[in-house]
Amino acid sequence: MTIRRLLIRGGSVLTMDGRLTAFDDGYVAVRGDTIESVGNGSPASEPGTEVIDARGCAVLPGFVNAHTHLAMTLFRGIADDVGLQDFLTKVVGEESRTLNPARIYAGATDACRESILAGTTAALDMYWFPEQAARAGRPYGVTVAAGPAFANFATPEKTSVDRKLEAAESWLSRGNGQGPQWLMPHSAYALTRDHLNALGSLAQRYGARIHVHASENEREVDTVREMHGASPIEVLADAGLLTDRTVVAHAVQLSDNDIRLLAEYGAYVAHCPWSNLKLASGIAPVRALLDAGVRVCLGTDGAVSSNSLDLWSSIRLAATLHKWRERNPAAVGAHDVLTMATRVGAQALGLDERLGSLEPGKKATMQVVELSGVHHAGVADIWSAMTYSARPGDVRDVIADGVPIVRDHRLLQDDALLRHAESTS
Repeated sequence: MTIRRLLIRGGSVLTMDGRLTAFDDGYVAVRGDTIESVGNGSPASEPGTEVIDARGCAVLPGFVNAHTHLAMTLFRGIADDVGLQDFLTKVVGEESRTLNPARIYAGATDACRESILAGTTAALDMYWFPEQAARAGRPYGVTVAAGPAFANFATPEKTSVDRKLEAAESWLSRGNGQGPQWLMPHSAYALTRDHLNALGSLAQRYGARIHVHASENEREVDTVREMHGASPIEVLADAGLLTDRTVVAHAVQLSDNDIRLLAEYGAYVAHCPWSNLKLASGIAPVRALLDAGVRVCLGTDGAVSSNSLDLWSSIRLAATLHKWRERNPAAVGAHDVLTMATRVGAQALGLDERLGSLEPGKKATMQVVELSGVHHAGVADIWSAMTYSARPGDVRDVIADGVPIVRDHRLLQDDALLRHAESTS
């Protein structure tokens, strides 16, 4: 069997490793699905190597969307200009009335196409019929981390939490052999204490990772205090759901004790600045979280609450919002947010041995970003360009596990399907 060899050379390579190593005139050499070497210069290529000319471009890891609901592309625009609770009422009703596995697969397919064209190669997806999102991602090179979601409100799955808990235990006990296993309690307000405790026990018994909404707005915090007598973060900690394998989405309204608990348990926070602003939920205290040692990553949320799956705009917004919040222009900078979108995101998904940085031995998953647009004219710093100027349309090429998925802004999968349709028409 012929082993694919790729050489991406001539661009500014941001490895996003632990030292934030960068090469102004760099290369990434790929053998099979793995990065073989990264460095400066332009090494000679072996016969049979496909060379990708990255001159005038930046090369960096694919982004990780650490909180989303992929198939919500189906509902884009149905719940704009309302607060969180009205938003949930509208969306949950539409979901329970209209969704089935086939529709979710179609919506997630659109989401994966949108994501990969914008350089996002992995996503943490909380939604119903989770196997459909994982299936949708495969042809497009998007690694979708998913698992059963639990809530006491009406869902398209029409299955009680108790029955889903039984099914989840059976599934966890068998193991899936396809990466980390996930349990996804929707939130502390959507489940009883008994259900939260049961999920915490399951996660501990099988080492499952946990994804949960928490402390998204003030009303949610008040509701959870009325239900459970504590803040959402305190409830999660008490139930065994706050661990170093937990990704907490939003974490906007936090007390000092909440921040202390997140740091103490080693949990991740998925910062979703667009949806938090659009729903008037607030601005998460990201600087305080970072100062406490909490690992922060970035998410878009679903395409209903943020209207896009564009992590570039989330990067730019996260780098600017906190300057104002802290009254400090250096509060959160370019290096911080690009690290959130790559290496820390991969860690949050339990995939950092494969993804998140360009280092020998890791999977060859990266994006080549053009710097030729007029909105990059006069750029003096590559980190600044990636944070404050770049946009999805700048993503020229995307490689996932050594396989080119996007070339010259086009999805090769879609081109292949089009050619097949033309040949059979």
